Amino acid sequence: MSTALPIAPRFVPALDPAFVPASLWNRAYRTRVAETGGRPLAVALERSDGAVSVFHCAILPHADGAIALDHLYLNQRYVERLLKFLLWQKGGWRVTVAGDPRIADYVRAVYSPTGARAFDYEFMGERVYGRPMTVESAAYDAAPAERETAAPLGRHLDGCRIGFDLGASDRKSAAVVDGRVVASEEIAWNPATQRDPQYHFDGIQDSLKRAAAHLPRVDAIGGSAAGVYVGNEVRVGSLYRGVPRELFDSRIRRMFFELQTAWGGIPFDVVNDGEVTALAGSMALNDNAVLGVAMGSSLAAGFVTPQGNITSWLNELAFVPVDYREDAPADEWSGDRGVGVQYFSQQAVGRLLAPAGISLPADMPLAVKLEQVQKLMAAGDARARRIYETIGVWFGYAIATYADFYEVRNLLVLGRVLTGAGGDLILSTASEVLRAEFPELAERLRFHIPDEKEKRHGQAIAAASLPSKEHKHALP
Repeated sequence: MSTALPIAPRFVPALDPAFVPASLWNRAYRTRVAETGGRPLAVALERSDGAVSVFHCAILPHADGAIALDHLYLNQRYVERLLKFLLWQKGGWRVTVAGDPRIADYVRAVYSPTGARAFDYEFMGERVYGRPMTVESAAYDAAPAERETAAPLGRHLDGCRIGFDLGASDRKSAAVVDGRVVASEEIAWNPATQRDPQYHFDGIQDSLKRAAAHLPRVDAIGGSAAGVYVGNEVRVGSLYRGVPRELFDSRIRRMFFELQTAWGGIPFDVVNDGEVTALAGSMALNDNAVLGVAMGSSLAAGFVTPQGNITSWLNELAFVPVDYREDAPADEWSGDRGVGVQYFSQQAVGRLLAPAGISLPADMPLAVKLEQVQKLMAAGDARARRIYETIGVWFGYAIATYADFYEVRNLLVLGRVLTGAGGDLILSTASEVLRAEFPELAERLRFHIPDEKEKRHGQAIAAASLPSKEHKHALP
């Protein structure tokens, strides 16, 4: 059976003509459902804080016969890709598929220790939420009730604060007084290869002490870092991938509580760096409903709700599907095909080199390859231009996919892939796609590109503003 649907993209990526935009496939699927009469379906995801997210949709009718089997296959593809997006957008250890037990059985087999999504099963279960991931079936009317949680985290600018950001190649810290950066520092480090948890603790503590030296006192500490953080606990993070699992559990998982104790139990909050980036954008724009997207070594994201809050969602858009062709490029970590990191990161630039006709040494780091492409683009090289045009087409269609799941009116874009003339071409091409294919979305959405001062100081101020001076997380 085929998952092909009649889509006719107005824009075809020059270096990737087989691209099947998820946004157009899903739109064609919804049209088919409307034409044939759909059946209601709900997908609910429960997280460890008791929050429940519910996505309501409709699927094609399927019973017996060739047409029904075709519908079943399309339904399986639609719901499996839908769940994949929801898992990495919002997170969840318990999934309830309400309205069709046959689809629930299929999803349960795919998201299992031996299924195609074994990586997601293990990651969402034991690694993030500390319990096995389960997929349950229910009648549509018995779907769990939605219970979203959103924290009014950040925007606290009173007093003397420290903000920090932990990256793969450097750690940044800033001393902030009443919302003004009085000192900032950037120190190189190499956390991903370190086996000793003490390296991480000592490095962060060193940055905090350096910032504190510029303050008369420290009222609160806020930070951001790549990875998944739940209630200040480190659940997963590429920064710590060199630490053996048993040491991760005993030292890294509660490391920020240990640091909080070292600072006398003052308010201390740490969240994903994408969330802080989105918060910084929201504060700079003086507006909410901000989706932040950073195209760097991977694809990072964060979201500020229309109400101005940060959610308990994961917002790991590196793993959400944007290309629905069966043989889309595979992510080397998760094994899944057509997910964001292969389209909006240094990896995307690297894999487009050969189709563009650009030859660079195979052992050249991706970051250096990106620099070479940027130089070619600055020199007017047509091959480099095709790389950025291709990413721009991908991005335009992906933005429409994101808008199906996020209530967004401000799109904050940053990262090394978006630096220079190539980044301008990505955004102008994406805007052209939106205006032609999704005019209503193009009308309400605005792009925001932070300048260097905003990126450096804005991020530090946003991180420092995370904790309220009155609020303290419970210590171990």
